[in-house]
Amino acid sequence: MKRLIKKYPNRRLYDTAISSYITLADVKNLVLDGVDFEVIDTKTKADITRSVLLQIIAEEEQEGEPIFSTELLAKVIRAYGGNEQDMLTSFLEKSMQLWMEQQRLFREQARTLMEGTPMSMLAQIAERNLAFWQAMAGLGGDMDPGRRSPSPGRGGNEPKQRSPR
Repeated sequence: MKRLIKKYPNRRLYDTAISSYITLADVKNLVLDGVDFEVIDTKTKADITRSVLLQIIAEEEQEGEPIFSTELLAKVIRAYGGNEQDMLTSFLEKSMQLWMEQQRLFREQARTLMEGTPMSMLAQIAERNLAFWQAMAGLGGDMDPGRRSPSPGRGGNEPKQRSPR
């Protein structure tokens, strides 16, 4: 069940789950914590969740390093109402899903690397570098630096066969 946040005419946000008024910063923290919520305008009963999220994005864009350039924002505005609006929505959603998955995989790989001792990490890196350079020099192995042993028939020690002319 979604957490209900009510927005009153005085522009204050009330979180019904904790029976307390909250700020936009608190709403941002709910987003960061992965809490599923909706914001309802108490006067109109309309779902204004998107509007509140856009307000958070606008504040983030004004502070620090923005994600969206002026040119990108102008292009998004131009896409509204056009034939490409649905395609842009789908593209942005899928791109964000892919980006989030890549970030998750990166964090997972970094965590796995950090679980080993510094010497074992250096040994793994050195082993991969050696395999890569051996493959590059044609001394053996294949081009996959993560592979520990050469592929059969690619060790570099087999006699070269000439093709018939």
